[in-house]
Amino acid sequence: MTTPPAGPPAADERLRRWRMVLGADAAESAGHTLTGRDVPMDGALTALYGGGKKPGGRGGGDRSAGLGASAPSVARWLGDIRTYFPSSVVQVMQRDAIDRLGLSALLLEPEMLEAVEPDVHLVGTLISLNKAMPETTKETARAVVRKVVDDLEKRLASRTRATLTGALDRSARIGAPPHRDIDWDRTIRANLKNYLPEHGTVVPERLIGYGRANRAVRKDVILCIDQSGSMAASVVHASVFGAVLASMRTLTTRLVVFDTAVADLTDQLDDPVDVLFGTRLGGGTDINRALAYCQSKITRPADTVVVLISDLYEGGIRDEMLKRAAAMKASGVQFVTLLALSDEGAPAYDREHAAALGALGAPAFACTPDLFPEVMAAAIEKRPLPIPATT
Repeated sequence: MTTPPAGPPAADERLRRWRMVLGADAAESAGHTLTGRDVPMDGALTALYGGGKKPGGRGGGDRSAGLGASAPSVARWLGDIRTYFPSSVVQVMQRDAIDRLGLSALLLEPEMLEAVEPDVHLVGTLISLNKAMPETTKETARAVVRKVVDDLEKRLASRTRATLTGALDRSARIGAPPHRDIDWDRTIRANLKNYLPEHGTVVPERLIGYGRANRAVRKDVILCIDQSGSMAASVVHASVFGAVLASMRTLTTRLVVFDTAVADLTDQLDDPVDVLFGTRLGGGTDINRALAYCQSKITRPADTVVVLISDLYEGGIRDEMLKRAAAMKASGVQFVTLLALSDEGAPAYDREHAAALGALGAPAFACTPDLFPEVMAAAIEKRPLPIPATT
């Protein structure tokens, strides 16, 4: 009986991995020659991380592959990395390519968009390039954005509706309801301590009503979103959540985006893709102006939730911003401050402003998309927010 040949020794595998990490310049010192699939994989990595030419011939160093300045070469490179690397790695490499090699302009080419692995960060890049995008590319770009948005909705919509419907029903069980809306079972249980044995009855000091949530709007929600470039992923997620909230008959939802100007995109909430293409990522920040607009739209303070999504770098009037937040809180508005609405955690943010808002009872924290329904449910029910321990 013959023994099958053993696989590559552990030492050889370590050399192979170091050679892939260090690149072609380390071929001689690593003492390992790449073969098979390792060769094109190394080429794809060298094109991005090899320190070679940037698009248009920029950059330096002798070790050069580069992606070139044409969309077809980028599209081929994107096809290569999708062949050789898992999706999670592909997304990281795409983001690195955009940042390191200045590929933003090449995202304007349809061939490249068709080859790309769509994710939230790519959507942010496309939205930031929206105004410069030629008409021949916009349809392809919308298809890429649509795929990401649809995937997010599938992941988030059902749980969000279920969580918020329960919160709305609970918060709508109010005292002193109309006679036809009294929930007698809950009312009796809540007043058992008031049982009078000599009369064989319960005195209902507190009446509990049915929510009747299917008949009336119970809460107003205003999403106020900073559209500066650092907030791109948050804008994408907030647009999806805005569309989900707008689909619930028991909520009225308003979506406001801002930089130094304010845009109300509420009339586009039936389609988050339209919302995203209505934003203009980048530019300055005037939170005070945005809050002033939101404040002007509040008609039922005690039944309103305002969600400010921003890194809090204020380019407007700081003291006025804080006064507006304090005034909304004092009027009964549930004011929520999210430093980010994304999976990446908190970006850089203005810690002084965050502390000031926290002192007003509106603690600022980063929120993942999975946590957002719980945050909204707590705000609707006027109970403490589920702030992550790492914040």
